[in-house]
Amino acid sequence: MTALWILLGAFAIGLIWFVAAYNSLVSLRNQVDEAWSNVETELKRRYDLIPNLVNTVKGYASHERELLEKVTALREQAVQTTGDAAEQAKVESMLQGALRQLMVRLEAYPDLKANQNFLELQRELANTEDRIQAALRFYNGNVRELNNRIQQFPSNVVAGMFHFTEREFFELEDEAARQAPQVQF
Repeated sequence: MTALWILLGAFAIGLIWFVAAYNSLVSLRNQVDEAWSNVETELKRRYDLIPNLVNTVKGYASHERELLEKVTALREQAVQTTGDAAEQAKVESMLQGALRQLMVRLEAYPDLKANQNFLELQRELANTEDRIQAALRFYNGNVRELNNRIQQFPSNVVAGMFHFTEREFFELEDEAARQAPQVQF
């Protein structure tokens, strides 16, 4: 009779562990999804600022048309990208590079540098870049936690049984794009 109670106790402990491991994986997966949603929100904020920036600059720097069109096209491409983190990172790298190039070229326009709309857009863009970086750090931290849980024993057994998959980190390919644009006027 004692052996039966020991066996039932071991089974109950195993069942409790199994349920806790499963629930922990579900919670981490949902945190990753939430973190990615926050990244997308901040990226949308950037995408919304870009047309205002381009329109403000157009009146002052009309001969920078090619670069303005490139920024606009890359913004549209970034908005349309709805893939995984690696695909989004590739497009974001190109967009950040074009924005950085635009800001550097705009240093040559003294009237633009004094324009209040441009200054406000510049501040908003810098603030948005900071918010994007914070959201990406949060996302990548959650991805790390989920991936660790999926890979570590014994939770990897539960992860395998219920087809939990690892997520990709958001990593920019261009080293220069990893930094927020430094604009000095």
